[in-house]
Amino acid sequence: MKKNESKGLADKKELKRQIDVAVGRKRADLVLKNAKVVNVFSHEVQEGTLAVDRGRIVGIGAYEGEREIDMEGAYLMPGLIDAHVHIESSLSSPEQFARAVVPRGTTAIVADPHEIANVCGTEGISYMLDASEGLPLRVFFMLPSCVPATSFENAGAVLDAENLSLFLDHPRVLGLGEMMDYPSLLAGDEKVLDKMVMASSHGMLIDGHGPMVLGKELNAYAGSGVETDHESSTIEEMRERLAVGMYCLIRQGSAARNLPDLIHGVNESNSRRCLFCTDDRQPEDILKEGHIDNHLRMAVARGVDPVTAIQMATINSAEAYGLKGTGALAPGYRADIVVVDDLKDFQVREVYIAGQKVAEKGRALFDPPNADISSVSGALQVKDFSMGRLELKLESDIVRVMRVQPESLITEEVSRKVHLDQQGRFVFHPSLDVLKMAVIERHNNTGHVGLGLVENYRLKRGAVALTIAHDSHNIIVIGADDRDMSRAVEELIDMGGGITMVLDGQVLSSLALPIAGLMSDRSADFVAEQLARMYPIARETLGVNPVLDPFMTLSFMALPVIPELKLTDLGLFDARQFRFVGIEVS
Repeated sequence: MKKNESKGLADKKELKRQIDVAVGRKRADLVLKNAKVVNVFSHEVQEGTLAVDRGRIVGIGAYEGEREIDMEGAYLMPGLIDAHVHIESSLSSPEQFARAVVPRGTTAIVADPHEIANVCGTEGISYMLDASEGLPLRVFFMLPSCVPATSFENAGAVLDAENLSLFLDHPRVLGLGEMMDYPSLLAGDEKVLDKMVMASSHGMLIDGHGPMVLGKELNAYAGSGVETDHESSTIEEMRERLAVGMYCLIRQGSAARNLPDLIHGVNESNSRRCLFCTDDRQPEDILKEGHIDNHLRMAVARGVDPVTAIQMATINSAEAYGLKGTGALAPGYRADIVVVDDLKDFQVREVYIAGQKVAEKGRALFDPPNADISSVSGALQVKDFSMGRLELKLESDIVRVMRVQPESLITEEVSRKVHLDQQGRFVFHPSLDVLKMAVIERHNNTGHVGLGLVENYRLKRGAVALTIAHDSHNIIVIGADDRDMSRAVEELIDMGGGITMVLDGQVLSSLALPIAGLMSDRSADFVAEQLARMYPIARETLGVNPVLDPFMTLSFMALPVIPELKLTDLGLFDARQFRFVGIEVS
């Protein structure tokens, strides 16, 4: 398949067959009779028979087929497209991710592999391309633009325009991934501009990631070539982005859930510039709530016309990312078809990709072999770590604290009075909702340990630690006790990455993530089941705030491009001013 594939056929023999079948001189491979077909171009539902031949839609009409299936009045809609997703956040390999989302109606995704690229560099990108090759799910990629995300942390790699150019000719690479280092772009940083020019000169799309970028800065951001943004958290932000010509990606993930707010900003005039994306979605949410089909249910329940919602989940994304011949059930388009009983609950009955049934009744009908993970797994490189590295000595008991906000990546900076021992060291006090957090560099043996304080996570005892810490993915640990925090870090090092919880020096539960410390090589069902066992431990035994995802929430506390305060291995960082700040309030 070539990038920007036309819906037309280049082979004359195949083109002649398409014409012969369309005019009725030959039988189609497959005919779906007695169906209600969603037309995303005419914005209507057409009743009739849909013909498919050689993996493409022939049309609606009085067709006969080699195989004929009575759809009994079911609705047929185009395969769903996730316009922006990090596969790594599913904690599953590309193969297992495909088995999880295809039965929910997703037939194509636009993925940004910057999580694994921040750990493994170009080897990480190559692994993702190899592991997604030949899957029924079509996996397109945007090249990660920010490895590392900023210069204020240590990642496992540094990728410049020259490194990224190695992948420009790959048929499933569509453009440059989310430009989250918007301060450097707006400041005219040479290395950032090199990446922008590289993508633009190849006619590639550039994704945005500019929370709270407004006014003249937004003009500069859009004018530089950024065409999409998925970081709108208010209708006002969304409208500003649409007004400057951007596509607005409406996100409903596991940590950031913006759809309930933003969907009310969608109207008849702007809906064709709005797309759906998950960004980061954990396996239990996919298996329990769904994927892009969940967006459809939520949108329609909030008053969006069903066909408009389907456009946002299909043709809008295909057009935005140049996926010609995809996203519609129209003559010459790929026969990626989702069968549902109604346009309210969107319960997926069957899924066809290129005319072949690949899922039925929530079950994948394919089981691809797992790709070799040897190039993206191995020991964590942690230098000179000991419990003493977690000691936080302060000159003042009035401190800056990161306050976690439910269902948002944004943290609030607050000032709090905390408890210090006689040596001036921070000590967790059970009556105060302030916890110590540490980010420990795990890629290059630098020995860096950043320390900070967090509110509203509400853990009461023990520690939680993981090697998922967006976007550089160092070790992040939070706890009420230095001994438990230290033990949790040691457990992660011993198992080569993952998620763990510790209490009184004992490991309560762990999930190993051997692929770059980010993904499991087991099924999404296995990962979801293990997490389902771990969540009650985090919330009931350790006391983590029940309205938070205890692991995904923690993973975003190290992301220095999201306001207000974040923590990297180099220290406490103010994402509004893009500078490090002290813990004590001066």
